[in-house]
Amino acid sequence: MRTRILMAAAASAALCAVPAMAGAAPGGPTADAGNRSFTMAVYGDAPYGTTPTDTAETDATPAFVASVNADPAVDTVVHVGDIHSGKQFCTEAYDRQIAGLWSGFADPMVYTPGDNEWTDCHKKAEGGGVYNPATGQVDHVVDSAGNPVDYAGGDPVANLGLVRSIFFAQPGATLGSGSLHTLSQATAYDPAHPADAQYVENVIWQRKGFVFVTLDIPGGSNNDTDPWYGAPSMSAAQQQEVQQRTGADLRWLGRAFDIANAQDAQGVVVIEQADMWDLDGKPSSHLTQYEPIVSSLAARTSAFGKPVLLFNGDSHTYRSDNPLEQGAPCTGDDGVCGYDDWNSHPSYDVANFHRVTVHGSTVPLEYLDFTVTPGGHAKTTATGFGPFTWSRHIEN
Repeated sequence: MRTRILMAAAASAALCAVPAMAGAAPGGPTADAGNRSFTMAVYGDAPYGTTPTDTAETDATPAFVASVNADPAVDTVVHVGDIHSGKQFCTEAYDRQIAGLWSGFADPMVYTPGDNEWTDCHKKAEGGGVYNPATGQVDHVVDSAGNPVDYAGGDPVANLGLVRSIFFAQPGATLGSGSLHTLSQATAYDPAHPADAQYVENVIWQRKGFVFVTLDIPGGSNNDTDPWYGAPSMSAAQQQEVQQRTGADLRWLGRAFDIANAQDAQGVVVIEQADMWDLDGKPSSHLTQYEPIVSSLAARTSAFGKPVLLFNGDSHTYRSDNPLEQGAPCTGDDGVCGYDDWNSHPSYDVANFHRVTVHGSTVPLEYLDFTVTPGGHAKTTATGFGPFTWSRHIEN
């Protein structure tokens, strides 16, 4: 029978030095005891469809869930964002369908949203619309009855609200089954920044001397700064979205490292959707709005001095490297290592960092068996970094 872990958000004397957050004890979730290794299934950018009516991967998801459930090592599931493709519509019915499928996981599931389910819902290809310069309004994609096909006409903020209402209805609770409890920014926000309370999707949990943190960082749109609906410039609502979320992410990342330092944690695992180093055929300036997050991540990691591993999705092609160190070894698919991602955010030199870009939109569906071994100090390889190891699990 698989292990079920309860992470209580209780105070700990070891965390007295960590600044208090609203609605929670000063420390955050307590860590469980023991030093046995544990394994998570990590995947993302799935299910995907090539057209609005392509349901092949969605139809295959129940069998995929059953396969993960049958993996005797796995006791937690992590999804790094994008529950549909950029060619599928953003609808409430679809979001609820995915939540229903995920309820079949026999283990706790942690999910961080991707750009396709909220920030990119404004795009015409996703059922949003196009800015009309003649009218100054948005021409929405409509159905046969003349109604917008997307939820709220593709408005990103409204779609994030929808995602929160379906997947994060109870702050700190996870999806799937089991009793993993996380600390949500919604209940542990910095009182000096009350707007941070809306980021229920940002969570922290601890396990066997390791701190895990999720951050809502959408990929594909330069941290959501590509103007919505293709308008000439960002609206006031979009500017507010970017400013508030980026600030909240930075504070939550700092919170995770504060906990890790106070607990003398063995390592930190950061989970977010954006591939903040992927040019995707665009100039390096298209990654500028990720720089504050990359800078904070680099500084915090360097000061922590122990292994920090980041999982991201977004670019779909599997990659294992350290983009915070120039010329670091790289392993990946389809020639992805031909470009040194360090060049996307140069000047950093942080050796105790590693990044894994999770494969996405694959047929058949697949996931990473990600194992954490307390006390592990393995050399960095294509599939290992200190206490962390991983392998690809491809369905037949």
